[in-house]
Amino acid sequence: MLLEGERIDQLYADDIQIIQSKEVFSFSMDAVLLANFPSLPKKGLIVDLCAGNGAVGLFASRKTAAQIKQIELQPRLADMGERSIQLNKLENQMEMVQLDLKEAPSIIKPDSVDLILCNPPYFKEQPDRKTNPNPYLAAARHEIHTSLEEVIAVSAKLLKTNGRLAMVHRPDRFLDILDFMQSFNIAPKRIQFVYPKPEKEANILLVEGILRGKKDGFRVLPPFYIQDKAGDYHPEMAALLYGR
Repeated sequence: MLLEGERIDQLYADDIQIIQSKEVFSFSMDAVLLANFPSLPKKGLIVDLCAGNGAVGLFASRKTAAQIKQIELQPRLADMGERSIQLNKLENQMEMVQLDLKEAPSIIKPDSVDLILCNPPYFKEQPDRKTNPNPYLAAARHEIHTSLEEVIAVSAKLLKTNGRLAMVHRPDRFLDILDFMQSFNIAPKRIQFVYPKPEKEANILLVEGILRGKKDGFRVLPPFYIQDKAGDYHPEMAALLYGR
């Protein structure tokens, strides 16, 4: 089950084990937050784009009976995600597909998806920007193989009317996210800013939109704190990691 350099980590709150390696991109708080941000459909189809080693879909799986299809470009990460599905005995609910997300409509019927989850690369690819020398980390963090606009465009193709897109991103891309969502007829509906601790600036943004949704009803949720002033996990964050 494990290859050289791999380990098994656990998210205790959801009783999920996940295969990880320090050589490639491992899941972070972003994945835990995203999996718990939207209301998950009880049935139907959830698609996890930019799935990495499968963390977001795995964490979501315990909260829904919906089918979950994961799309990941990098073969090594997709393989780790597939083995994590097997490790958690979720083969009947989940599938990992190694594929460029722009090709997702070739295997997922357009207008068929109830919810898309996406933890995309955060940083615009710029000629003068230094990228991580590790190609796995560079692809996970920088828009080398895809872009924010492409993620949202593909999501709009896959979602059914009133289907939802939920993303985790950085606050400095908030206006870009709103622009692209509205360009592809996804109405932004809910946002939440996440702060490392009180009195710090937000460093994570959670956002959800509805395909062909009404323009009104936009909500800004209360701030979410990772840690308290003493540096311990805030009770809300601790509950997501370890259960209530």
